[in-house]
Amino acid sequence: MADTPHPLAPLVDPAVLAMFRGVATATISDNLDRLPGLVGLRAFHRSGALLGSALTVRVRAGDNLAIHQALNLARPSEVIVVDGGGDTSRALVGDIMKAIAERSGVAGFVIDGAIRDSAAFAASDFPCYARAAIHRGPYKTGPGAINVPVCIGGWIVHPGDIVVGDDDGVVTFSPEIAPRLIDAVRAQEAREAEVMRMIREGRYDGRYGKTSK
Repeated sequence: MADTPHPLAPLVDPAVLAMFRGVATATISDNLDRLPGLVGLRAFHRSGALLGSALTVRVRAGDNLAIHQALNLARPSEVIVVDGGGDTSRALVGDIMKAIAERSGVAGFVIDGAIRDSAAFAASDFPCYARAAIHRGPYKTGPGAINVPVCIGGWIVHPGDIVVGDDDGVVTFSPEIAPRLIDAVRAQEAREAEVMRMIREGRYDGRYGKTSK
């Protein structure tokens, strides 16, 4: 069975989350030394960006008991982030768990493993990132852990981290760095907008952010 859940992490202030709505994961990554990526996952949903607080889950390969338990604990705006060890031999979530998550206001799934009922995700705007899809169902005997640090694609995700996902993938970071990170992100967005303007005007000389003489 799943371990007793650790205390829930504080939810990220909605105003802090809102600062990152619509921000590209590539720009966030650039301003965190290009490191904070959950490598190897792809989007299975139709469209829509992912934004929320991490509710972390660690499971044994092919077992989703702890994910069911996490869904019972999940609060609106939380992202279920699952360390499944990268195993793709059995699906960890499907359309029923997706329906439960949506009903609870969960912001999305990030699964280091496989899903099934991929057509239901492909027809939906409920964000879901995973490694693969497979028809084989999961075990439901545990063990597992909730609200512990997890590792996905070589990156550590802590309970309560901010999670951002788009067409390029998923990045996570601590809410503590959000104010200075958003300042750096906005500065980069302004520089890139200026570069695009110079390109349109035929004034770009190949030096990032500089005009030709």
